[in-house]
Amino acid sequence: MRLGMLTSIALITMVASLPAADSLTGTYVEARTCQVYTGPCFANGEVGSAGKNAIMTWQIENGHFGGVDLAGQSVSVVIRASHTLGFQGLDDAETKKALVIINSSADEVEADALRKFALVRTGLSEKNVKDVQRAEIEMQFDRRRLAAVVRVGEIVQLEARRAQPGDCICSNESAYYPPLTELAGFVPGVTINGDVSARALGTRWSIPDSRTAYLGTFDIDETDYHVAEHL
Repeated sequence: MRLGMLTSIALITMVASLPAADSLTGTYVEARTCQVYTGPCFANGEVGSAGKNAIMTWQIENGHFGGVDLAGQSVSVVIRASHTLGFQGLDDAETKKALVIINSSADEVEADALRKFALVRTGLSEKNVKDVQRAEIEMQFDRRRLAAVVRVGEIVQLEARRAQPGDCICSNESAYYPPLTELAGFVPGVTINGDVSARALGTRWSIPDSRTAYLGTFDIDETDYHVAEHL
């Protein structure tokens, strides 16, 4: 029931909403190395041992950030943390390192704005960023089926779909851990294929056939992010 309600709410938000005049809108896909659509018994078994890695990707459809038009651009962040990214997300980890990957088609001004956008959306600081790289970022996001395919150069290969009742194991599943960033609407998902190889972070992982993803949309009022001018 909870998943059904969540899916309905997300569908209304993701399909029916219209972008505001001064907002930044787009789609988002996240995958982690722990189950996010799960029951407490399964989640408790992973605390401290799993969920220390994540991949986050934003595809911007419309809007400006820091005065820069970012329509059609994308940015990804790979995270390596010291602890399971749980209820407090990135704040759960005492230490975290990030690889920021900027779409290769972005010019220098757009690239700088995308880097700042990623920092603001994750709450990370410059000292957390191990490296900033360029790669071709592709995201195919099906709003009707709530499924997505994400490719980030040779670093990320990800395919995910929304979770369904048939994905339950203990019949007590819910969106246990929240997404790692604020979203307008979201659904928990199943990672069909998920491979990340981030040499800059010294990490490589694979999470196929796991309940480890979120698919969502974002709608950000740029007036809330004047902090970007100081990054």
